[in-house]
Parts: sequence; C-alpha cells; structure tokens
Amino acid sequence: MQTHNPLTSLQPLLWDVFCQVIDNFGDIGVCWRLCVDLAARGHSVRLWVDDPSALQWMAPGAMDGTWTAIQVLPMSRCEDASALATLPPADVWVEGFGCEIATTFVASYAYSTRAGGQNSTQFPAWINLEYLSAERYVERSHGLPSPILHGPAQGWTKHFFYPGFSARTGGLLRETDLLTRQQDFADKDRRSQWLKKLGIAWSGERLVSLFCYEPTALPALLTRLNELPGPTLVLVTAGRAAAAARHATRLLPPLHQVSLTYLPTLTQVEYDQLLWACDLNGVRGEDSLVRAIWAGKPLLWQIYPQHDAAHIDKLNAFLDVLNASDSLRAIHHAWNGTDPHPSTAALPEIRLQEWSETVQSARTRLLQMDDLVTQLVDFVQKKR
Repeated sequence: MQTHNPLTSLQPLLWDVFCQVIDNFGDIGVCWRLCVDLAARGHSVRLWVDDPSALQWMAPGAMDGTWTAIQVLPMSRCEDASALATLPPADVWVEGFGCEIATTFVASYAYSTRAGGQNSTQFPAWINLEYLSAERYVERSHGLPSPILHGPAQGWTKHFFYPGFSARTGGLLRETDLLTRQQDFADKDRRSQWLKKLGIAWSGERLVSLFCYEPTALPALLTRLNELPGPTLVLVTAGRAAAAARHATRLLPPLHQVSLTYLPTLTQVEYDQLLWACDLNGVRGEDSLVRAIWAGKPLLWQIYPQHDAAHIDKLNAFLDVLNASDSLRAIHHAWNGTDPHPSTAALPEIRLQEWSETVQSARTRLLQMDDLVTQLVDFVQKKR
C-alpha cells in the first residue's frame, strides 16, 4: 500500500461541505464520511445540509456538536447574509454531488473578500465532488476546471473531483485507521460479541447482510441460499431492505436452511462491522459498495436504477474493475434485472469462495492507490 500522505506536513484547513439529501441517504452518508475523515486528519469542517435527520442514527451526536472539529449547519442559513458575516471564511468549498452553493453564500464571501482588498489567490478552492463510477469518462473528467463566468464569483474557477478505481481518478474514501480496525475485529473474532450486542444468538451459521432497494430477484436469492449446505442467517438492514425481505418471504414456501433477522438502524461504524462480520454482503448505491470492497468479502451490488438505463454501463464498468468471473457477472445482472437475455431459470449458483478471491484481489489492487481524502487535500493545496 502506498504511504504517500501529504496531510501530515500541511497546514490544517477549514472546509465547507455542502450536501443536499436527494434519496436513500447515500449523499449524506458519503459527505459525512468525508467530514469525519478530514476532521480525523486535523482539519475543521462545516457540513451544510438541507435534511440532517439521518445523522441522528448514522452518526449520533453529530447534531449536538460532539464530533470533534465538525459542525453541522442547516442549508437554509446559507441564505442569511447577516449570519454568514459572523462565520470565518473557509479555505475550501466542496459541493457534494453537484449540490449548488446558494448565491447569497457565494456573494457574502466574494464581497467581503474584495472589500478587504484580498486577491484571487485567497479565494476558496472550489470543488465539485462527483458520483463514483468506473466508466472511462471519469479519468477524462477528473480534475477539469470549470470557470465561473457570471454572478458574484465571476472569474473564479471550480474543479471537478471524481472518485474512482484507477490511478487517474480521485480514489476511494478510506480512513487511515480503517485496516487496523478491521484487522483487530478479525483477529479477536469479535463477531459473536458484536452480534450479541444486537441481541442475535449466533451459532456459527453462514452470515449474509442485506442492504437493497426492492430487487425482484430477492425471492430467488433466498431460495439459492436455502440450497447451500448448512444454515444461513440473513441480517436485514432497516428501511427498504426490510420491507423488501418481508414481501419476498411471503412469496416463498418455508425456508428450512435460511432464517432472517431484522436489524435496527446502524451507525456508520456499526455498518462497517456488519460487513466485516458477514460471509456475503448485499449492498446498494455508492457508500456501501466501497465499504464492502474494503471488507473484502463476496458482494452483491444493487446499483441505483436510472430511467435511461445508464446504470447498466455503470454496472458493467464496475464488474470490469473487479475482473468478475462469468458467474459473478451473471448473478449481478440477474440481481439488478439488467440481463439482456433473461432466463426463466433460478438465480445463478452462489459461489462464495470464487467471489471472495475476486473481491480480495480487487481490494489488494485498490489499496495501492492513495485514498480520496489524501488526494483531495493534495489537489486543493496545489490549487491554492
């Protein structure tokens, strides 16, 4: 793993991170992990968010200011010029996933800067943090400038920052202590203790986590798990996955080898531990996919469906990154309903050992890259 870490020798910065919660908590999940990672490395962060409710269970205490160096602020305050005037200006602005910063906020900074006689080199580094994809356009687009041609920030430049799976992208979120925490969890075999805290009596069954939308193939997946030798315990996350699982079980005859346990809402730390504990992880969206890769266990990703079917290319690009086998490709397309030649047969066979080797190999390759925060801070420092 690369050891380059420019953060250790650079001056801490003040970051404004902007997040608009669109759907499914993915935006707030990624933005919060970014904030936590920045703070852990000595930076100060203000997270501006329009709907912080998910933080109540995702990061307890976030709204009360108990997280060191992180302040959560309502997005509506970006429109309050008098309130903004009391805040110290940030060194960096990060628009999470194209979340546009309010004109009042930009104007407040721009006018105060010009009034103070400061020059353009002291304007904040302005970053548009994009969605994760393995598609080729990411390498072409990463780091590109976007000049501001109109409005109070005219003459400034915004830059696109793309997370990704190759050295020509911005990398993936990975805290500096992630591997140590994960190894400690494995070395001390904390699965039993962790499950016991959740009130789950575990007797050594195969463990499968389920975080999904409403896959039509869920009954078929449960049937396939029921056919495996030995019992399987499916740990179902709260929300849409739980509703989907309850619906799926009503469509099936009794499952003699599979049992389901419905989990409470989990913090981000607990969710990582869930992935470490399981033998197969069903994940969805962006944040949980990255965490499943770092967990190094077989994974089944349900990509967020798009009306123009653009998600199919995105799925195939990710499977290419994994160097996925035919079986892993087949089950992903069946799981996502994207198989161009759907079969009336059941879901493809589950091959945990083969898929485990595939994910482990991809994980090893990705660990050779600098993580997203290391690259982001380096990028910002150069632009400043």
